[in-house]
Amino acid sequence: MKAKLILEDGTEFNGKAFGYTKSSVGEVVFNTSMTGYGEILTDPSYYGQIVTLTYPLIGNYGINFEDPESKGVYVRGLIVREKCDMPNNFRCEMDLDTYLKQNKVIGLEGIDTRALTKILRNHGTMRGIITVETSDTLEDVKPKLDKFDISDAVMNVTRKEIEKIPGNGKKVAVLDFGIKENILRSLKKRDCDMTVFPADFKPEDILNGDFDLVFLSNGPGDPKDLKEQIENIKALIGKIPIAGICLGHQLMALAMGGDTTRLTFGHRGGNHPVIDKRHDRVFITSQNHGYYVKDVPEGMEVSHVNLNDNTISGMRHKELPIFTVQYHPEACPGPQDSGYVFDEFLELADK
Repeated sequence: MKAKLILEDGTEFNGKAFGYTKSSVGEVVFNTSMTGYGEILTDPSYYGQIVTLTYPLIGNYGINFEDPESKGVYVRGLIVREKCDMPNNFRCEMDLDTYLKQNKVIGLEGIDTRALTKILRNHGTMRGIITVETSDTLEDVKPKLDKFDISDAVMNVTRKEIEKIPGNGKKVAVLDFGIKENILRSLKKRDCDMTVFPADFKPEDILNGDFDLVFLSNGPGDPKDLKEQIENIKALIGKIPIAGICLGHQLMALAMGGDTTRLTFGHRGGNHPVIDKRHDRVFITSQNHGYYVKDVPEGMEVSHVNLNDNTISGMRHKELPIFTVQYHPEACPGPQDSGYVFDEFLELADK
């Protein structure tokens, strides 16, 4: 079936639909990872987004059901240069086309993904629609684009109930703003005794829970939309050690009086070099965010820096046990050399 992408600036790309062939509106972004499409599709941080994969052939190792980062698929659409119809891997349980059909997500293939990526890099992330109505023009779809809003993204991806994940180590209160399963696996690997709270947690439940550490998770959307969560995090500062990743990092900055702003086209990929200033060592990291900490809060210092654009990739408090990073140490963009960050998170509990 023919389909096309229409961006909010009127740019059009014609291709073929696959997956669930129903038109879909979203924020069009790109990811430069060569592998990991199964994890990308199921990462709650991509809620509301149409993801363009820059690697030219996608689907060649199929889909397995061991690696998903959540129980659902959160992207609004997937754009690829070429879809592989005959995956070949010993872990393959389903092909990409069938997986998207089952999860009601539209795909678009056969367009020039390199040209699309250049447009997003030069002009910034845009709203767009993958439509199977090939006669549609920007004027026809503009009402749908204007209506697009994901300010409630976190509440659509967070857990609805408190969940216990038992362990014999540090007692960790995990705040789920759209957490990836591999973060929980990483904490579980360190034998943490976890209680996972929904995003609408109450500070008193944390402070009265005899926890060693609070962990602020990743998640989708603009951190400034989460006014209630920011106030609740403020109530925890100075009373309990706090660690965070990505959205959690941004929320921590806002709760302490810092500021965040939108990146032009975001950091999404598995090849971002970050220097850990404390260890004077560069790590290749996996990142997925559209916002960043612009101003470091008083009392905090920059611990990590993205070497591509010198944006802040980590902060530590000079006195309090608070440490956050703007990348995914649980991901595997190559060697698992960023796993040490979790060990340093847990060391906060001893301070």
